[in-house]
Amino acid sequence: MSEPAYQPLSDAEFRRFRGTDGYVASRALQDAVNVALALERPLLLKGEPGTGKTLLAHHIARALGLELIVWNVKSTTKARDGLYVYDTVQRLNDARFGDGDVRDIRRYIKLGPLGRAFASPQRVVLLIDEIDKADIEFPNDLLQELDEMRFVVLETGDEVKARERPVVVVTSNAEKELPDAFLRRCVFHYIDFPDEAQMRAIVDVHFPGLPEALLARALQVFFALREVPGLRKRPSTSELLDWIRVLLASGARLPDEATVAPDRVPFLGTLIKLQEDVDTLARRSSRPADVRTAGRRYFR
Repeated sequence: MSEPAYQPLSDAEFRRFRGTDGYVASRALQDAVNVALALERPLLLKGEPGTGKTLLAHHIARALGLELIVWNVKSTTKARDGLYVYDTVQRLNDARFGDGDVRDIRRYIKLGPLGRAFASPQRVVLLIDEIDKADIEFPNDLLQELDEMRFVVLETGDEVKARERPVVVVTSNAEKELPDAFLRRCVFHYIDFPDEAQMRAIVDVHFPGLPEALLARALQVFFALREVPGLRKRPSTSELLDWIRVLLASGARLPDEATVAPDRVPFLGTLIKLQEDVDTLARRSSRPADVRTAGRRYFR
C-alpha cells in the first residue's frame, strides 16, 4: 500500500505558536497563525487599533526564535521599494568627491525589507505593517514576489532568491479594500477586541499581582468608556495599560461610586485623546437619567 502524498503534522508540529508570556492570544488567533505557518501563506490581520496586530508579529518571531524585519508602509510606498533601491544620489556624490569606485554599481544597491527577508540565510518574520496606507496597486504588485520568493536587480542582473520562505504578517486598518487576488493568497483573521476575561489576562501579564479591587474598578471604568456612543476614538488596550501604570505610579484612587462624572476619573487624558470625545462625555454625563439608554453604563 502506497504512502499518502501528504503526511499530517503532529499536534506539536502544527501548533508551533501558542502565544508567549508577553502576548495573550485567543485560540482562534493561535489557529490562524499556525494555519499560515503550515500553508506558508501571508497572515493578514485586521482589527480596530490597539488589538495587538503589529505586536503579534514581534511575538511570532520571539516564539519561533526568528529575526523580525519590519516594513512600515506609507502612502508613498511602492512595492519595488521593499525589494531594493538604487542610491543614485550617493553614487553622484562619490563621483564628484572621489570617494570610492563608482563603477561598482553593487555598492549603491540597498536592499529593502522584502529584499533583506529574501536574502537572509535563515528564515525570518517579515511584518508588512498597515498595507492599506499605500495605493490600491501596492498589494497586487507584491503578489509575484511573494509567490515566487525571488527578484532580479535590474541594474546588475543579480537574482535574489529566498533560501527559506519568510513568515509574512500583513496588517490592515481597513482604510481601503484590498484586491481579491491578494486576499486569495492570504490567511485572514480579524482580531476582536478583548472581552473582560481576556483583558484581565492581558493586564496580568503586564502587572502581575495587581490588587483585585483596583483591577476590577479600572476595567469597569475602561469598558464603560468604550460603551459611550459617539466616541471617535475609543480607548484601546495600550491606553488601558498606560492608565494602570500611571495610577500605580501616582497612588491615585478610583472613585467607589457605580457611576462617576468624567472629571472625577484620574488622568482621563491617558484614555481619551480627542477633545471632541471629552466633549461627548461631558454632554452624556449632563443628561438626565431618564433619557439615558437602558442597559448602558454612562458616566454622570
